[in-house]
Amino acid sequence: MRVAVLHIEIHIPYAQSLKDKRMVLRRIKDRLQKFNVAVAELEHQDLWQRAGLGIVAISNTTLHVEQELAGAAEEIERLEPGLTTRSEVEYLT
Repeated sequence: MRVAVLHIEIHIPYAQSLKDKRMVLRRIKDRLQKFNVAVAELEHQDLWQRAGLGIVAISNTTLHVEQELAGAAEEIERLEPGLTTRSEVEYLT
């Protein structure tokens, strides 16, 4: 069994309130439903223009986990280009 977490930090320069930020995050979470992943906001809940997302995938092969997380990262970049400031994959054993 392979479990991996993709940590993504997002900067939303045009957000003027937490409501603006939540709209962007909701759009991202809705679009990631087509992937076999779970998404949660893990950091910066009280900041308007920053968000830290954790995206988790689990599978029986490392290749499948990597494909799901890569697809999720590409979808975020396609949906909200230029907002991702940092991304890191962590494998849990």
